[in-house]
Amino acid sequence: MRKVLIIATTLFTVVLTAQKGENKKGSLDSIQKLDEVIIATNAILGNKYVAKNRTGSAYYLSPKELKKFSFTDVSRALRIVPGVNIYEEDGFGLRPNISLRGTSPERSSKITLMEDGVLISPAPYSASAAYYFPTIARMEAVEVLKGSSQVQYGPFTTGGAINMISTQIPNEFGGQVRASYGSFNSNQLHAKIGGGNDNFGYALEYLNYGSDGFKTLPSGKNTGFNKNDVVAKVHVNLFPKAAIQQSLSFKFQYSDEVGNETYLGLSEEDFNSNPFSRYAASDNDKMTTDHRQYMLTHKLVFSKNLQITTTAYQNNFARNWYKLNDVTFNGDKQSIANVLENPTSFSNHFSILNGSVNSDVDVLGIKANNRKYISKGIQTKLDYHWYNGDFFHDLEIGLRLHYDEEDRFQWVDKYSISNQGDLQLTTAGIQGSDANRISSANAFASYITYKLKFNKWTFTPGIRYENITLEREDFGTSDVTRSGVNLSERQNSVGVFIPGIGFNHKFNNELSLFGGVHKGFSPPGNQEEQKAEESINYELGTRFNFGKIKGELVGFFNDYSNLLGSDLAASGGTGSLNQFNAGEVNVNGIEVLLNYNFLNEKALFSLPFSFGYTFTNTEFLNSFGSTDSLWGTVAKGDEMPYIPKHQFNATLSLEHANFEINLNGRYNGAFRTMSGAGDIPDNEKVASNFIIDASSKYHVNKNLSLTANVINVLNNTYAVSRVPAGLRPGHPFGIFGGLEFKF
Repeated sequence: MRKVLIIATTLFTVVLTAQKGENKKGSLDSIQKLDEVIIATNAILGNKYVAKNRTGSAYYLSPKELKKFSFTDVSRALRIVPGVNIYEEDGFGLRPNISLRGTSPERSSKITLMEDGVLISPAPYSASAAYYFPTIARMEAVEVLKGSSQVQYGPFTTGGAINMISTQIPNEFGGQVRASYGSFNSNQLHAKIGGGNDNFGYALEYLNYGSDGFKTLPSGKNTGFNKNDVVAKVHVNLFPKAAIQQSLSFKFQYSDEVGNETYLGLSEEDFNSNPFSRYAASDNDKMTTDHRQYMLTHKLVFSKNLQITTTAYQNNFARNWYKLNDVTFNGDKQSIANVLENPTSFSNHFSILNGSVNSDVDVLGIKANNRKYISKGIQTKLDYHWYNGDFFHDLEIGLRLHYDEEDRFQWVDKYSISNQGDLQLTTAGIQGSDANRISSANAFASYITYKLKFNKWTFTPGIRYENITLEREDFGTSDVTRSGVNLSERQNSVGVFIPGIGFNHKFNNELSLFGGVHKGFSPPGNQEEQKAEESINYELGTRFNFGKIKGELVGFFNDYSNLLGSDLAASGGTGSLNQFNAGEVNVNGIEVLLNYNFLNEKALFSLPFSFGYTFTNTEFLNSFGSTDSLWGTVAKGDEMPYIPKHQFNATLSLEHANFEINLNGRYNGAFRTMSGAGDIPDNEKVASNFIIDASSKYHVNKNLSLTANVINVLNNTYAVSRVPAGLRPGHPFGIFGGLEFKF
C-alpha cells in the first residue's frame, strides 16, 4: 500500500510550492512555504517540518517512528518526546497518566487530548480524567504541542495538547495485515484495507490486542485484558467540477475492553519478595468498557487561500470498573489505600486482603464504578492566508459548541473471603445506592490566531475565549429511581480570555530562536465560585542544524497563580472528583533533543541516533492541606509528586533496505509520591529505573516482513507507582514475534 493521504499530500505540496517558488521573484523560498499550506484538517502539524518551524515547542511523532517498535503502549511511544512526564499503572499503557511540563499527571486530566482534532477524553470539561484512551497501535502519527501559540487547542492550555492521528484514507487500493504473539500470551491482530481516487475514498480497520497479564493471582485467574477496535471512514468530493470545492468525510470508531485489572497493589515487603503477585481479595476485579465515536466533517474550499472546515462529533463511553474498594474488621472500615500504606497498623485488615484468614461476612466492599459519558459538539475553523509582497499572512478563526456529561450510577457488593482465597458474595448492593449523580458542562470556545512572516521573522499572536457552565445533579443514594425527591443541585460558571504570542527568528538555515508567552488555563469543578486553574507560561528555545547534528534546546517556566488538584481514586483519593485549590506553584525546566546519523547519507547502511532529555523542577509557594493522598499536607517549598526531576530517552537504529534493528533506552528518575522537600523517604519514593527495549524487522520482499520485539531486555524489576493503592510493577521481560503483509 502506498503512503497514506497525509504523506501524499505533503509530497504534492513540496512539489507545488517548489514550482511556484521558481517563478515568484522576491518570495520566501519553497521550503519555508511548506508550513503555509494546510496539509490535513484533522492535524495540528501534519509533518516534522512544521513542528520544527513552529513558534512554540512541538513534536511530530511520525509513522516511521511509531513503526520502529510497533508501539502498543502509548507510554513507551511518548517517552521519545522531551517535556512529557508519565507514570505507569497497568504495564500495558491502557490508562496512562500523562503530564506535559509538570501539569498534574493523574489520569492525563490536565492536558488537551484529541483524536483527529476532536476532544477524546470521555467528558473533557465536566470529568476530564481519561479512563478511555485511544489505542496507540492503530495511530498513524501523534502530535505533541507545548508552549506558546497553542491557544487554538483547549480547554487545557497550561502544558499543551496531544493529537492522535488515526489511519488515513489511501489514494489507491491497498491493505495491510500485522500479527504478533509472545510472552504472557500477548497477541495482536491488526488489519486494514482501503482505496480511493480524486473523488471518493474509504478505509476499514480492525485491531484486536490482548494478553493474559504478567501478574499472578492465587486462583490462577487471568490478570490480562482483551481490547477490540473497529474504524470505518468514507470521504466524498461532492461537486468535483464546481468552482467552490466541497467534501464530506464520515468516521465511525468502536472499541471495547475487558480487563482483569485492579486498584490493589502490594505492600513494600511483598513487592520486594514477589513484585508480580496479586492479593486474593482482588480476584473479582474487572474493567469493562464500550466506546463509540461519530465524526462528520464538511470542508469548503473557496480558493487555495481560503477554506472552512466544520466537524460535528459525538463520543459515547460506558465503563464499569468492578474493583475492591474497602475492607472492614470489627466494624472498622478502611480504604485499601490506607491498609497498604500501613499494613502493620492494619494487620487484621491486611490479612483479609491477602486471603490468609477466614473472614466474617460483608468485610470486603467491591464497588461497581459504573459510569456513562457523553461528549458531543460542533466545531468550525476558517483559514485564510495570503501574500503581500514579502509578507505572508495567515488568519485562523475557530468556534466550538460543546456539551459533555458523566452519569454515575454505582453500587457496592459485600463479600467474605476464606483462607483459601475464595470470595463469596454475602450482600448484593442496590444499583445507584453508592453514587447517583450527573455532572455536566456546556461550553462555548472560540479563538483567533494570526501568523505574520517577513524575511526571517515569524510572529503568531492569538487569543482564545472559553465560556463554561458546569453543573451537578445529585439524586442521592436513596433515590435510585431518580424521582428527584432528594435532588441536590449546584452550578459554577467561568468565562476567560486566554491570550498568547510566539515568535521565531531564523538566523540562517542552521540556527533559529523561538519563544513566547501564553496564559495557562484549566476549567474548575462544579462547586460554586471555585476558581479555575490559571498560570502565565514562558518558553525560550533554539533549533540548530550543524553538519549531521540536529537538535533543539528549550527552557520553560510556568508560573501558577492557582493550581487545581482533583480528588481521584486513581491517585489514592476518595474518587469524588471534587477539585481543590492548591495555590501558587512554580514549574520550570529544560528540554533537549538531539539527532545524529553516524553514517553518510549515501552509505548502504544508516545509523541514526536520537537523544531526548527533560529536567523538571517544581515548587509550591504556599502551604495547604488536602485529603487526596497524591498531594497530602503541603508546606511552602515542597515539590509536586509524581514528577521526576530527570529523565532521558535514547534510540539507536541500524537501517538497511532489507532489514532494521532498533534499540531504545529510557531513564526515569526517582520521584516522590507525596509532596515534600529534601531527601525522599523510602515509603514515599518510586526509585529510578533504566529500561531497554529492542525491535527488528526483516523484509522478505516488498510485501512481507518478519518482526521481533523485546520489552525490558535486561529484565529489570522496577516499581512504577504507589497509587491507586500500593506498589505496582512495570512490564517484565517479554519477547514477541510477528509478521506484516501489505498489498
